[in-house]
Amino acid sequence: MIYADIPLTEDIRAAVAAEWGCKGDGERLFGGEESAAYRVGEVVVRIGGVDRDPAEVEWCNGIATAAARTVPEAVAPLPRANGATVEVVAGRPITVWPLIEGEWASSEDPVQVAEAAGLLARVHRALVDYRPVPRPKRSFLEVGLDGAPSDELPDPELDSWLAEFSSTARTQPLHGDYYEGNLLARDGHVTAVLDWDEALIGPPEVELASAAMEFADVLGIDLSGALTFVDAYHAAGGTAGQLDDLALAQLMRHRLRREAVYFGLAVARGVQHDADDLEYHRQRMDTFRLLRP
Repeated sequence: MIYADIPLTEDIRAAVAAEWGCKGDGERLFGGEESAAYRVGEVVVRIGGVDRDPAEVEWCNGIATAAARTVPEAVAPLPRANGATVEVVAGRPITVWPLIEGEWASSEDPVQVAEAAGLLARVHRALVDYRPVPRPKRSFLEVGLDGAPSDELPDPELDSWLAEFSSTARTQPLHGDYYEGNLLARDGHVTAVLDWDEALIGPPEVELASAAMEFADVLGIDLSGALTFVDAYHAAGGTAGQLDDLALAQLMRHRLRREAVYFGLAVARGVQHDADDLEYHRQRMDTFRLLRP
């Protein structure tokens, strides 16, 4: 996995000290394909890409803050003195977050998978009545949901299905990138959901299908593990409607097609993937084809 090489500069450290009152040496934390995170004292400083709109970051932070009001595991950004959560330094959006100890959640641990499903249900319930202003820019997962054709993995039948689905689907705020890498666990239990950069307004079924695919490690046509995740989500009172096999597969395929677009953009930026990354991408694209109804 390729991670962004973004330094914690003296200008950023000075801004964090001035705006949030946090000082200390920076320790780079694991992860970050487009942003970098550093531990500074007892907080985490996230440094976004120069192409990331600060207004978009502020909007996503608002979703995190709304979820955190009733979901203890939802990690929200720390505000500046003026109430905003973003400062821009050298063209990069800077945010500061509470430090949460833990490691990535595991999709191989049935306890954590069940807890992840239940947490997603609670996040959706917490956000179901939240009505933010429109997102400044469409999110990664939102593009194509209306059935607009895609140059990457073209599939007119999928486009038609998505258009019909979205025409009647109820929408609400969503996390947008709910998978084990954005959840933390400690002592075998899920303790936090973070990284709200892809938050969006969309049908909760879209996020449920995407999360079920991730936590079931779907690679092929076997949806049994994904259906178990969906059942656990509904048992916990999630707001998404029931998904039959067709809807589950098509919404997963939407996510996989968006991943193909993201992969192509990364290659165009000059990212060089290692053999494991390339094999994983190949398997995901095979799954897109195998799940075609």
